[in-house]
Amino acid sequence: MRGYNNVANGRDRREPVFDAPATQAGELDFRLSPDDRAGGTMARRRASQDDDRPRRAARPRKAKRRSGRSFFSKLVYAGLVLCLWGVIGVGGIVAYYASQLPPIDQLTVPKRPPNIAVMASDGSLLANRGETGGRTVTLKELPPYLPKAFVAIEDRRFYDHFGIDPIGIARAVYRNLSNSGGLQGGSTLTQQLAKNLFLTQERTASRKIQEAILALWLERNYSKDQILELYLNRVYFGAGAYGVEAAAQRYYGKSARSVSLAEAAVLAGLVQSPSRLAPNRYPERAQARAELVIAAMNELGFITPGMTKTALGDPAEPVRPRGAGSANYAADYVMDVLDDFVGTIESDIVVSTTIEPAMQAAAERVLVEELNAKGQKFNVSQGAIVALQPDGAVKALVGGRNYETSQFNRATAARRQPGSAFKPFVYLTALERGYTPDMVLEDAPVAYKGWAPKNYDRKYRGPITIRDALALSLNTIAVKLNMEVGPKAVVQTAQRLGISSPLQANGSLALGTSEVTPLELVSAYAAFANGGIGVVPYVITQVKTTDGKLIYKRPNSGGLGRVIDPGIVAQMNDMMHNVFVIGTAQKAQIPGWSLAGKTGTTDDYKDAWFVGFSGSLVAGVWLGNDDGALTKRVTGGNLPTEVWHNFMTAALKDQQPVPLPGSERFRTPADVPVASAGADPRYANAGDRSWVQPAPQRRASREKNFFEKLFGL
Repeated sequence: MRGYNNVANGRDRREPVFDAPATQAGELDFRLSPDDRAGGTMARRRASQDDDRPRRAARPRKAKRRSGRSFFSKLVYAGLVLCLWGVIGVGGIVAYYASQLPPIDQLTVPKRPPNIAVMASDGSLLANRGETGGRTVTLKELPPYLPKAFVAIEDRRFYDHFGIDPIGIARAVYRNLSNSGGLQGGSTLTQQLAKNLFLTQERTASRKIQEAILALWLERNYSKDQILELYLNRVYFGAGAYGVEAAAQRYYGKSARSVSLAEAAVLAGLVQSPSRLAPNRYPERAQARAELVIAAMNELGFITPGMTKTALGDPAEPVRPRGAGSANYAADYVMDVLDDFVGTIESDIVVSTTIEPAMQAAAERVLVEELNAKGQKFNVSQGAIVALQPDGAVKALVGGRNYETSQFNRATAARRQPGSAFKPFVYLTALERGYTPDMVLEDAPVAYKGWAPKNYDRKYRGPITIRDALALSLNTIAVKLNMEVGPKAVVQTAQRLGISSPLQANGSLALGTSEVTPLELVSAYAAFANGGIGVVPYVITQVKTTDGKLIYKRPNSGGLGRVIDPGIVAQMNDMMHNVFVIGTAQKAQIPGWSLAGKTGTTDDYKDAWFVGFSGSLVAGVWLGNDDGALTKRVTGGNLPTEVWHNFMTAALKDQQPVPLPGSERFRTPADVPVASAGADPRYANAGDRSWVQPAPQRRASREKNFFEKLFGL
């Protein structure tokens, strides 16, 4: 087969030729000749043909430019691929950490723990209770410069970004790298809110990613003002204060609605580092930070130059704790009983109480002053005071010397031996079983199964009336009466009047060896002050939500009903009034007032008491040591009586004297001459007692009243 040239479309086409001579019969030679190999004749021929074609010489330069463009394209392509993979990687990371969060469609802002505002009887704030330390406030309630202060110092582009601020992040990175302006973060207010609402405080990359995701969710579902309001009510200000209202109360003793510009600047600056910038602990640091806030507000036009000058010239001054913080003891007691009247608390509430601020302050003052003046000398470190209206309303409650030092509420939780302050229940039981105040008993040594109680002064007075035996706090007479009427009967009497602590029905019960709390002992005495009606102490009058919805209102009646016959009440008040006339409480007299009460001292001087009352107020004082250490002969007739007298003098100062129930039978201390302490304690110390009914007449009168009541005559 011959080769031939075929011209088609202007190009030569060479076809193979198969008619070459055979090397052997019937065979063809398919071996390549030198001209057929690479670089041989064919290659040289093609090269010469290419050289003959016009304008082909420029092709090498054109191929070179195409090679350069290919490298740049490859570089761009590689960059795009890397970016794409970076986006995929970041998306994967974000998706992973987003999967660790609750489903977005189920995400909700958690409710803020409710605040409980405990209010005094005059409407003033005693304390805030709850996890936050203050109630929720709205932006409309606040002065305009307060929220603006937070925006100025924490997130000046708050109203421009979408929850994450790339510009702010870049600025923070630049300043951190250049060491200008100190270490800074790029978190927006929205991100800070997201962290406070949903996340822990740990600083990790994963938390920052979740924080950013949640910030975007917040921006999508809430307006800027709503986010700012949530932030102001959730951010932590230190000292247990969550939210700007709690912080304003904690550091300035006022509502956030009333803070000045200088105070607002301190609060805004405080959130950066609550422990390091606390104005009550580090005032210089707090003020320096506040000046930065004010400068930022001025720079952004949030305040005028005049406001700036005023704020810088009149720095904020935090309030100092007033007194020993005893109002917190009262607030704690409110919280202890609140569950009895309201169910689950879902929102902020306001609890109105019976606490009277003036009485509360007076009780705290006299207790602290007495312990400061004489505590070290007499080795007594603690005390408690409870004051009630005769109907059981708690007017003052001090549970210790200093609340900041010790939050243990000795007024309501400390069970201590009342000593002779328990004796009125013994005498009341005896009167109810036919004994009379003028009945004469023998003050002499007694012994019961090897137990031989003695009087305080180790002396015996012989024949003495029951009235004077109580006034002089004679142990022998009290023990005799206890054993005659029966310890079980005495226990029942005390319980009837409101003593709820366990009582041991034994011979020493008369000497107050069974422990009680100050609150329940004072509450039991209230039945004497109100004419024989048992009371349950109460401190809450009503509970409302912050928007005025009534949750609870105390009913008009809530006592134990009549627990003592009115005639017996009169006799008991006469006898306990005698304690102020000739007995252990002579120092406690208040001119113009009819008073009654009883001192109490344990035989080892661990506890000292005085509980006394007028017709309008019942108060009790306990002094001792938490660890049970012995005092240096503190008795109910010295330090507790002094504290009680000082308190009652202040508490009754602006009141008109109120007679005790049954006081028509006896006079006030001012009307009764008091003999010297060295006179015969049986009768001479009683002064002029001609106004007292003779014993036979008193007994006949009582019996007549008893039968009239029994038969309805």
